[in-house]
Amino acid sequence: MAIRLPPQRVAVSGASGLIGTALVGHLRNEGHTVQRFVRRPAIARDEISWDPTAGTVDLSALEGVDAVIHLAGAGVGDKRWTKKYRSTILNSRLLGTTTIANAVATVAPSVFISASAIGWYGETGNRAMTEEDRGGDDFLAAVCREWEGAGDLAGDVRTVKIRTGLVLDPTGGALGRMIPLFRLGLGGKLGNGKQWWSWITLHDQIRAICHLMESKLSGAVNLVSPNPATNQEFTAALARAMHRPALFPAPSIALKLALGGFSSEILGSKKILPQALVNDGFNFDYPHLTSALEALVSPVK
Repeated sequence: MAIRLPPQRVAVSGASGLIGTALVGHLRNEGHTVQRFVRRPAIARDEISWDPTAGTVDLSALEGVDAVIHLAGAGVGDKRWTKKYRSTILNSRLLGTTTIANAVATVAPSVFISASAIGWYGETGNRAMTEEDRGGDDFLAAVCREWEGAGDLAGDVRTVKIRTGLVLDPTGGALGRMIPLFRLGLGGKLGNGKQWWSWITLHDQIRAICHLMESKLSGAVNLVSPNPATNQEFTAALARAMHRPALFPAPSIALKLALGGFSSEILGSKKILPQALVNDGFNFDYPHLTSALEALVSPVK
């Protein structure tokens, strides 16, 4: 059963992204007051001005907030991973989280929820990983270590670092990009298809964040379904849900040429389990891939 929170005042960074947009809408529908961080002078009552490069936040606008949810950061799949864009990926997270965490330490809300990613674990192969396992040693794992470390600047405020997996919604993200191809019958597995994808619906992602606002959990929390799937299982389930074939696999070499460094995230294996969430009593509305995809793509087939 979902937790119904008492009305709170919540500040959200990254409010225009896929997760942020859905979260802000949900919180407002539930009767909460939401303020959005904006990287310019605030012009509306629901805005808080901040500048992650300068390390500044309008603390007067943030005073008295109950929860701060920090989701901002450059997209890892938006561009090729040139040396310059790798720096953008790291700095957007490190500077942004440092700025927000320092502000949180000053205004002391009840909870600080800060984004991270299952990239923390690096390549996991067929081994299932939980929050108790150590991190990986590739580029995104190193980014996540620094990202999460910056969150510790929030001091004594209860801090939750949400390690998010592949977020599924037809309006954006990986699924949003895959749907048009599968609709045309051009979809298929990526690489050999044996790599594990740890996913969560946007619906359950938002529910989990709200759960963590009320929970006593702190530290790292994996936001993924309890049932990861291989890429071959994922693409086959999507094809079935859309009543289309999945006959056109994308060879690994083609993905590496097209995506550069980001191809390692598509072709790599991350088998991650949400141990902390499950132990804390959270129940997923969509724990299984087939029913999740059927619910997500049936309106857009």
